[in-house]
Amino acid sequence: MTITTQSPGAAGCLFVIAAPSGGGKSSMVNALLEREPGIRLSISYTTRGPRPGEHEGHHYHFVDVPTFRAMQERGEFLEHALVHGNWYATSATWLNAQVAAGQDVLLEIDWQGAAQVRRLVPGAVHIFILPPSLEALEERLKHRAQDPPDVIRQRLEAAREEMRHVGDFDYVIMNQEFARAVDDLSVIVRAARLTASRQLLRHSSALARLLAPASKG
Repeated sequence: MTITTQSPGAAGCLFVIAAPSGGGKSSMVNALLEREPGIRLSISYTTRGPRPGEHEGHHYHFVDVPTFRAMQERGEFLEHALVHGNWYATSATWLNAQVAAGQDVLLEIDWQGAAQVRRLVPGAVHIFILPPSLEALEERLKHRAQDPPDVIRQRLEAAREEMRHVGDFDYVIMNQEFARAVDDLSVIVRAARLTASRQLLRHSSALARLLAPASKG
């Protein structure tokens, strides 16, 4: 299934944000959504259980493995990936409807999902968030107090693999100072909205009036 963010009448942007676990992706996304209320966050499906404070339909759609597999077989997912032993996926049906309406959408996914989206969604803006160091990443994972030491080690090893794909992305943000990193993310969003192709679609009526031949008399 191919979705295009440049289809006739669709001036919305699709933003794809990826980062290693503990890289600060979710915190940055939440801060961005507060600044830019015109962006809608795509809620992913996952087979993992909810963590403390997570709620169905707000953080994820939590489903069991058979339900996930059935949805996958029906072609309901744009992308899917196995991450740390659990499945994650993006709803193609919901995303198609949003893009067709010209809505800005943000996908918070891992590099595997981003690679699938890159092939299927021409024109999407891909952003990778890097931690300042592996030591800082480890400290963040420990500070979350959500995983035992062996799982943290596995996540750090996975982070090394994920960061090897940073060159596949359009933009890279170093999350060393949170406020500055959110500023950088906001700048990317605003610049993407101002590309000529999107502005011509968004303001087609105004442009037609501006370019109309001058009336005589």
